Amino acid sequence: MIKPRLSAGVPALVAVAACALLAGCSVEAHVGTSTPKMSKEKVADKIATTLAAQTGQPKPDVTCPEDLEGKVGATGRCTLTASDGSSLGVSVKVTSVEGKQMKFDIEADKTASPAPGN
Repeated sequence: MIKPRLSAGVPALVAVAACALLAGCSVEAHVGTSTPKMSKEKVADKIATTLAAQTGQPKPDVTCPEDLEGKVGATGRCTLTASDGSSLGVSVKVTSVEGKQMKFDIEADKTASPAPGN
């Protein structure tokens, strides 16, 4: 009997999804401009750092296509990519902005997309 084998990336995505869905991950960061906006690189880094700390896993590869506006209710989408190429969408929503300090919640999609070609 042939048994399907899960790649190493899938358990990591499951752990990240559990964190983002169950723990209601919240991220706090300082914004470097007079008009609050966080660069897409900084948003991705904050998400990766938060998920790694909460799951005990290595820092995942997270990319965000655009900067996050520092306005309560502003949203964005990012992508977490596992080492096997599978990916998981991550929603970002700004919950507060005080001066140059922005807080946002993150929520991972419930299912991962398989690696290209699978």
